[in-house]
Amino acid sequence: MSASEIERTLVRLAHEIIEKNNGAANLGLVGIRRRGVFLAQRLGSMISRIEKTSVPVGTLDISLYRDDLSMVGPKPVVQKTEMEFVVTGKNIVLVDDVLYTGRTARAALDALFRHGRPQRVQLCVLVDRGYRELPIEAAFVGRKVQTTLQEIIEVQLQELDEAERVLLVEKPN
Repeated sequence: MSASEIERTLVRLAHEIIEKNNGAANLGLVGIRRRGVFLAQRLGSMISRIEKTSVPVGTLDISLYRDDLSMVGPKPVVQKTEMEFVVTGKNIVLVDDVLYTGRTARAALDALFRHGRPQRVQLCVLVDRGYRELPIEAAFVGRKVQTTLQEIIEVQLQELDEAERVLLVEKPN
């Protein structure tokens, strides 16, 4: 995906989120660190412009909620979770860049529920590459991409990578 394709996809996702949630009145977006945060901020800005109302955007760090924590290393680096709005009773859209095994989304749910009890939680991803290990499905999907187990989806965003694209690349050996 090129930068313009990413932009068009996010605009479409913003409209789908508004439609499925009957507007933005009770909506909150929560980005999963790292790239999900920037995607959530972009979607929040788009939805705010379309609906002419402010949409709160929070940030989740799921490092301590992962079930593969022992494989990450002896001391995982934990980033700050910034939830500057009350999630209880809100329609929350968790935002991430790629949906693969479902383990990140499961960890995000655990982290989110530490902040309250949302009315509803939906998942929004830029790319769904399949190969789920857990029964997790996204409500909002930018693109579905068929991959092999030897391939990875690499999302590059201007805010982190000084590039704007999505690549399908072979796993390094």
